[in-house]
Amino acid sequence: MRILSFILLSVLFFSSCTSSESVEQATWQLVWSDEFDYEGLPDPDRWAYDVGYIANNEKQYYTEARLENARVENGHLIIEAIKEEWEGFDYTSARLVTRDRQTWTYGRFEIRAQVPTGRGTWPAIWMLGENIREVGWPASGEIDIMEYVGYDPHRFHGYVHTKAYNHTIGTDKGNSIEVDTPWERFHVFAIEWYEDRIDFFVDDVNYFTFEKESDDPDVWPFNKPHYLLLNLAIGGNWGGREGIDDTLFPHQFIVDYVRVYQKGG
Repeated sequence: MRILSFILLSVLFFSSCTSSESVEQATWQLVWSDEFDYEGLPDPDRWAYDVGYIANNEKQYYTEARLENARVENGHLIIEAIKEEWEGFDYTSARLVTRDRQTWTYGRFEIRAQVPTGRGTWPAIWMLGENIREVGWPASGEIDIMEYVGYDPHRFHGYVHTKAYNHTIGTDKGNSIEVDTPWERFHVFAIEWYEDRIDFFVDDVNYFTFEKESDDPDVWPFNKPHYLLLNLAIGGNWGGREGIDDTLFPHQFIVDYVRVYQKGG
């Protein structure tokens, strides 16, 4: 009788755990996406552009609504860097943003993409606080879902930047993950952003977690809406540390989909 009771309790416990895990997995609900199942310019209802020279001593000029630099074809978003003279710069590229279209607070942000490689390339998938125009950077907060520099070709990076933790004062928080020949195939880059932490993933491997230490906005500005950015930079303070290989161009950052999930119920 004791053996039977133990077996029944074990079965009930295992069933309860399995059910709880399934419920947890099932609570992510898709709330926004771009599957790039159309042709031409990126959907203007979803994407805007940062235009011109932005920062970081990068060598490209970001153009707006220009098919040569940003287009959707064959089910993919193509962000293409070109070596050409444009507005006093030697390269053009694109930086797409959801600012003024869509922002989110918390959720799972999942992007499947294939990175370019080679000296001087610096693709990124990241987020900035919607209030950046009012409070500036880094007070707005920055979440780097994926950064990649072509001169270090086997490593993906994930970071956060806040007023207390950022690279300009040498206190940024993050980690990296090594992947064999990552430029040869698509990878899924994701974060799961909760009220108390942000988990970073490459192909479902959690390689970094940034945990909330306090309610101090200098430490945790991640309780406010953020928007997404996709870009391909050339050169710059980080991407250009070992120069730029001009034989690479034109060079493409290819995005298969962008999906945003939030907890349901």
